[in-house]
Amino acid sequence: MAVVPLPAVPQSPAEGFYAISNEFLTNGPKGFHEYKMLENDNIMFVRMDFPGVPEDAVTVALDPSKKFVSVRAHVPKVHKHDSSHRKYLTMTGIVCGCCEISGFTYQMADGVIRLHLSKTNIVNPQLPSCTAFLGGLRFKSDDPRGGPHRRHYNMDPYHPDLSGPVLMPHPNVCEGSTMAYESKQLQNGGLYVRLDMPGVPKDNFNVSVSSGRVKVTGQAPAVGHDSDGRFYSGDVAMLSAPVDIPSRRIKTIIKNGVIRLLIPPV
Repeated sequence: MAVVPLPAVPQSPAEGFYAISNEFLTNGPKGFHEYKMLENDNIMFVRMDFPGVPEDAVTVALDPSKKFVSVRAHVPKVHKHDSSHRKYLTMTGIVCGCCEISGFTYQMADGVIRLHLSKTNIVNPQLPSCTAFLGGLRFKSDDPRGGPHRRHYNMDPYHPDLSGPVLMPHPNVCEGSTMAYESKQLQNGGLYVRLDMPGVPKDNFNVSVSSGRVKVTGQAPAVGHDSDGRFYSGDVAMLSAPVDIPSRRIKTIIKNGVIRLLIPPV
């Protein structure tokens, strides 16, 4: 009998998934993005989850209006069983009329990009910049020419709207899979699985097998101005018999906040 994938199951039947952005996230800030105005600094911090993106495969550019930056990234097809490559596209910026973005820096690591956007008050340079919310493309149908859009939970990575019974596709994926999990049944009865766990370093993943269930966990530490670390956990496959096998028999490929498993048949 073949190894079979396990469907996503909410952690709480009553409340749904802890995070609709990722069925494996069980603790920490939720959502695909996190926004924060840094105190006393006129700098805005943005965390964006771009799982699978290598450090050298992201481009950030300031729009001539100096109101927003565009972010583009590419994930190559790492394994032959990946459904496809992936591409990300989004924008983030300011929605006020009194300020402009005067500069930015960014860091890409473990499938997460962290931006620091500097703001300047152009109406009255003697005054500090305002604390207007940031925005970003929420749905693929949003028109990028219209600039950033407001979102009522921009500043709260624990907002109740980020939990629920239905998983949300990644809004910034413009090509390829939009979901955090994919599986493919192999001809030999094995199973190929891809899991997105953005923010988890290569040595913070763990794969175990108990009673025939294959479980993956990942610990993402808080980096920079992240509001907190994140923890991922979930059963991803069931062996054809309720037995324990050494996890070393499962081939793992870990790159840029994504773990891929080749699970052999028993």
